[in-house]
Amino acid sequence: MTIETLVNYGILAGAGYGLTRWIKSGENTPDPWGPEIDQRIRDLQTPALCHRCLIPQEHDAWFCPECGSAVGPYNNYMPFVVVFSQGEVLRAGVNDRFRPSFLIVCGFVVYALTQYAVFAPIYWYFMYQNFRRNFGDAGSENVQET
Repeated sequence: MTIETLVNYGILAGAGYGLTRWIKSGENTPDPWGPEIDQRIRDLQTPALCHRCLIPQEHDAWFCPECGSAVGPYNNYMPFVVVFSQGEVLRAGVNDRFRPSFLIVCGFVVYALTQYAVFAPIYWYFMYQNFRRNFGDAGSENVQET
C-alpha cells in the first residue's frame, strides 16, 4: 500500500510539473484586445477613466468632478479616503443594479458582515429588497395578457 501511494504521488507530481512547464511555455498575449490597445493602455499620457461615468480624469484629485465617485490613484491606500470607496461598494448593493452572480452576492454578504458586524442583517434586508426590485419581477414583464 505504501509503495503504491508513493508511486501515485510521483505520477501526480510529474503531471503537475509537466502542466506547469506547458503553461509557462505559452505565449503571453494582451488578451482580449490587440497590441495597439495594449500600447495605449500602457502609455503614461493616456488619462484614466472614471469607473462610474467613464469621463477621462485629467486631474490629480481624489474624486470625479462629474459624478463624485472616488477615482484617485491611491484612494484605497489612504485611511480617510478609503471610506468613500467602501461606501460606494456597499451602496451599490442596496441602490444600483448589479449582475446577480453567486460570487457577487456572496461578496456583498461577507463584506457587509465584516463592515457592519451585528448590523449586517439590516444591510442584507435592504440588499434583498434591491435584488427583488431589480430582478424579481423580470419574468412577469414577458408574460402577455390574453
